[in-house]
Amino acid sequence: MSHLSGNPQGPRVAVILSGCGYLDGAEINEAVISLLALNRGGAQVRCYAPDKPQMHVVDHLTGQPSPGESRNVLRESARIARGQIAPLSELSADDFDALFMPGGFGVAKNLSTFAVDGTSGQVDPDLARVLKEFRDAGKPIGAVCISPAVLVLALGEGEVTIGSDPGTAGAIESLGGVHHVCPVDDIHVDTRRRIVTAPAFMEDVQLATVADGIEKAVAATLELVAGR
Repeated sequence: MSHLSGNPQGPRVAVILSGCGYLDGAEINEAVISLLALNRGGAQVRCYAPDKPQMHVVDHLTGQPSPGESRNVLRESARIARGQIAPLSELSADDFDALFMPGGFGVAKNLSTFAVDGTSGQVDPDLARVLKEFRDAGKPIGAVCISPAVLVLALGEGEVTIGSDPGTAGAIESLGGVHHVCPVDDIHVDTRRRIVTAPAFMEDVQLATVADGIEKAVAATLELVAGR
């Protein structure tokens, strides 16, 4: 396993990114807030992303796809991780105490095909493997924004929240999960499955409100690691 950053005595947390930019990769604000909260919580962190092309590239100024342009998910994610990142294929639950997933359309486009195929979508094989490893080992999983929907797509179970969007909530229910309506500055904890979720930018709210929810999700994930 590659070097972890943060407190060398703290819990080991793997963070999965899906690119760089909310329309075609990881939501940068959510990713940075998550990494900052983990660092302040005393965790050791290592970032991972799949080493493959993005579904497409979106011009974040116009909001439109850029025809003919291609970018790699791992290399784009390295922008957020300051280069301290490894391929998702190298991630093993044996090496960590918890997993955390920021959101962004990249989760639904690059870590799965949920954005295109909905409940018929496929999850990236390495992500599906990793999520099942953490679930089967009883190790906490934190997920925010759209990530909880992809988590349920991979596992076929879980009590989660993405806020109050009825379409996504309905998809979660049809996949075998249970959705709990939740304000952006709060979280839901599935204590039986040790899954922590928060809405983040699934709602159009201020950054500070999103940060409140993500910080609570990180704290709850670390508390589960500590057995509290």
